[in-house]
Amino acid sequence: MGYVWHLRLRMAERGMYQTSDLVPLLAERGVHLSREQVFRLVTQTPQRLSMDILAALCDILELAPNDLIEVTRVNAQIAKTGTDDAPATRPAARHTTIRRPEGL
Repeated sequence: MGYVWHLRLRMAERGMYQTSDLVPLLAERGVHLSREQVFRLVTQTPQRLSMDILAALCDILELAPNDLIEVTRVNAQIAKTGTDDAPATRPAARHTTIRRPEGL
């Protein structure tokens, strides 16, 4: 599973184009982050995110968590059930030749 982080897009939809605009708004809600931390939060997809930050972002932008985070499938494999009528295909065979070095 993967996900897409839409914070920058949601900010732009509300006319917020400066990442530093979030710093005081987050602080009002008890989340104290540096300008650099907020910049990374907006411009990069976070690997970990506290519930306090997520709740504050949702409150500031007036949206739900699923508006910020879009879950995607990555490298999805098709489950084989054995009921498929399509014939199984195999990769084409490759013929190889083994040669001995000269002098042996």
